[in-house]
Amino acid sequence: MAKPAERSAARLAAVQALYQMDLSGKTVVDALAEFEAFWIGREVEGIEFKPSDIEFFRNVISGVVQNQRAIDVKIDKALAEGWPLRRVEAVLRAILRAGGYEIMFRKDVPARVVITEYVEVAHGFYGEDEPGLVNAVLDTLARDVRPGELEKKAAGQAKR
Repeated sequence: MAKPAERSAARLAAVQALYQMDLSGKTVVDALAEFEAFWIGREVEGIEFKPSDIEFFRNVISGVVQNQRAIDVKIDKALAEGWPLRRVEAVLRAILRAGGYEIMFRKDVPARVVITEYVEVAHGFYGEDEPGLVNAVLDTLARDVRPGELEKKAAGQAKR
């Protein structure tokens, strides 16, 4: 099993690849090949790209692309009225889609972990407001598609 740091790095790389795909129109195959060959686990122009859980990276990218319509519909419902996902800035859109994929389709990953991880990714790109938006949207999505999961954990913590 991969180390948590490698999963975190895979999430960041997935967001970066999804962003690049969104802007450039690259295919999944092209994005995966480029990131695995030239970015992940390497230093590029003085920036260190940490080693990642490659299988997890591939799964997030492929899963977002294969399920994008369903993910986008759920995220649109979680966003404020009048702000559909298509109006959201590209990096933030990539973060929400990756987090949305994990919440909707990776039930093996606890929702709290998904939310925390993608809020951290958002902090890497933004100040205060955007990470809060990521938290709110993914929390709303988790409560919709995994009813009771967040409440069970909170109830268990309150008893301690």
